[in-house]
Amino acid sequence: MFTRFLAESLTRMARQFPAMLILGPRQCGKTTLARQCLDGSYFDLEKPSDAQLFAADVEGALRRFPEPIVLDEAQRLPALFSVLRSLIDEDRKRPGRFFLLGSVDPALKREVFESLAGRIAVVELTPLLPSETPAMSLRQCWHRGGFPDALLAEDESAWDLWQRNYMRTFVERDLARFGLDQSPEQLHTLLTMLAGQQGGLLNASALGRSLGVSYHTVERILHLVEGHFLVRRLLPYHANIGKRLVKSPKLYLRDSGLLHHLAGISSAAALDRWAQRGASWEGFAIETLIALERMVRPSSRFWFHRTQSGSEVDLIVDRGQQRVGVEIKLALAVRPGDASGLLRARADGVIHSGVVLYGGNRAFPLAEGIEALPAEPVLRGKMALTPTTPPPQ
Repeated sequence: MFTRFLAESLTRMARQFPAMLILGPRQCGKTTLARQCLDGSYFDLEKPSDAQLFAADVEGALRRFPEPIVLDEAQRLPALFSVLRSLIDEDRKRPGRFFLLGSVDPALKREVFESLAGRIAVVELTPLLPSETPAMSLRQCWHRGGFPDALLAEDESAWDLWQRNYMRTFVERDLARFGLDQSPEQLHTLLTMLAGQQGGLLNASALGRSLGVSYHTVERILHLVEGHFLVRRLLPYHANIGKRLVKSPKLYLRDSGLLHHLAGISSAAALDRWAQRGASWEGFAIETLIALERMVRPSSRFWFHRTQSGSEVDLIVDRGQQRVGVEIKLALAVRPGDASGLLRARADGVIHSGVVLYGGNRAFPLAEGIEALPAEPVLRGKMALTPTTPPPQ
């Protein structure tokens, strides 16, 4: 059993808000978290017997069962949200009454913002983070990804079987619900193509040509996959610095285990030989850093920065008055040129400080406001992503 860091936040918010919405991909642990934190009535709206309880009379069912009431896959019952608003407004001062779980971001958020604004807190549960799995090596977390059943698989064969069935369910059930014209084989091909371009700039037109579909079709599919929390579009940061900047987003498969499965990387040894292991590590680090940052500063935003001349910052953590740039390296040592993109971005006012995250084991300053930090303690949540040492004299 894992201790989820979101549990503390969930308990705290439940003392303030009448309702909570927990978003995240399927199989990331939303149901387990809710059952660990709550002692109430649980219903899975994808289960026919549970769905029938609410389908005929949503209000009657919500009044009949003891609170708190946990509704899994809440997006399957659109009539739920307006009824919840009425019930909450009968006693706005009573917190922690309803908990909604879901794995489709656009559908749920639209209903929430239209019906329950001001009455509900929204949190995202990611697959397991390295800081939540202290018994696992960072290398295991990177290779296997964060889905609990995949991470704990008995061996590589069992891990691959779990990933294969997860992808099949996603393609043949979850995406099929949206009436796409593409076959499961085409959808799987597109996801495999994305794995081959991990961390690259999104070119939907090129993907469409390779798949034999239009740009608009690729965009629609990507929107759905992103809404299921499996893909991230990292947008470029634009500042008025008088330089030509890249305007396309970078695309990442969010779970490293899913990425490795789609790329055919079935073992840690194969990962060592993979030409794209650097891009895989970059995506793994970015997802972990974003999740850790949101636990402390939920309003932080995230970007990357690249000029047409090739100067780049892998990740910008935008805390409002402070922007921290991050350069992510898999190497065990930091070379003089590794901080060049951070230095240019700092000189241009894009970032205020910078970090080179690398595979070594000590922190040391590189330049004014730029520091090398070891990846292990940072990704485990034991070291802050902020330069702390003074610049060299």
